Amino acid sequence: MDTVSTSASPALSFQRPSAPTRWITRARPKIDRIACPWLVLRFIDADARFFYVPVDQVFGEARRLDAVAYDLPGAPITHDGERCSFDALMRAYDLDDPGLQRLATIVRGADTGRPELAPQSPGLLAFSQGLSLLHADDHAMLQAALPLYDALYAWCRQAQGPHR
Repeated sequence: MDTVSTSASPALSFQRPSAPTRWITRARPKIDRIACPWLVLRFIDADARFFYVPVDQVFGEARRLDAVAYDLPGAPITHDGERCSFDALMRAYDLDDPGLQRLATIVRGADTGRPELAPQSPGLLAFSQGLSLLHADDHAMLQAALPLYDALYAWCRQAQGPHR
């Protein structure tokens, strides 16, 4: 297993798990907790498994399942300053694609309450909140969101200006 450092802090490093990977976070996902699984499935491990559990069970279940906890304080993949978990995951896996960078800005704006970062951020937030209203099951919500992130990433790869 490779060690992956997610920030300057050694507390935020973890052993890169063997495929298929397992990832765990708190239940009722929104922006980052949907964007991160999309990133994992599309760029890191297409066979990854995701678990959504009550917040007080995340670290215990992570140990039991040999899963990487993400998007909560103390997790190896989490917010770092103004950057969100999507940014941390990109950094941990050296993902530097320009389309992903643009998508990361949109996700960051929606996830951190800074809609001014990208004009698309408020729309992503609205979409995420709507999915939460439509789907009581977190895995169904993830499955419904994956095509949106595919489309948004395709746009990010092709967009050359703010109105294209």
